[in-house]
Amino acid sequence: MPNKRCQKQFQVLPKTKWSANQLWELKLRSLLPLCLSLVLFGIGEGFLLLSNFGSAPWTILSQGVALQANISVGFASFLISCLVMLSWIPLRLKIGLGTVLNIVLIAVALDISTALLTPPDVFVSRLFYAVFGIVLMGIGSAFYLTCHMGAGPRDGLMVGLCHRFKLHVGVVRTAMESSVVIIGFLLGGTLGLATLLFAFSIGWVIQATLYLLRRYSLKNKF
Repeated sequence: MPNKRCQKQFQVLPKTKWSANQLWELKLRSLLPLCLSLVLFGIGEGFLLLSNFGSAPWTILSQGVALQANISVGFASFLISCLVMLSWIPLRLKIGLGTVLNIVLIAVALDISTALLTPPDVFVSRLFYAVFGIVLMGIGSAFYLTCHMGAGPRDGLMVGLCHRFKLHVGVVRTAMESSVVIIGFLLGGTLGLATLLFAFSIGWVIQATLYLLRRYSLKNKF
């Protein structure tokens, strides 16, 4: 049985000064960072979408499932989210306020950002949009997860697998996204440059951000 020191070293989500004590805690110190980080994620997704370099991996999967089942992409996405949530049961994950706000705020921020931002035409600008979007999404994911108020369906699965198998975020998230891309593509989903960039980099952006937050929390003894 691993000792406390080993457990602390492998802590997936560090405790910070904005971490909540309960999944449904309504305190400003946790709620504000949670909302801001989810909005940041939504803006990042907007940049990625406007780059016109392809959809995110899970959207590719939704497209593939929609084509094969002759249903809408939105309904396919809903079904996939439900299946992912079912996988939480053996991993003993719980729904929190962050899970609910994840669905609402990211969608709102995505709509607003795509309405306000101008889609780029030049290749370099499109590439910048894609990379910048992925970085924002990774940073947003790490911050909202460290609020400890519940994760979204996919992030929850990632954290649960990290805890269960003692694997690092970068490894698990990259494996998840690349697997989703392959399955979605085989089912008929449209693959693009941004899809590959997202699949092979988002996990490492999240892990790097969590590493810096862990260093910050240890330095300030939260």
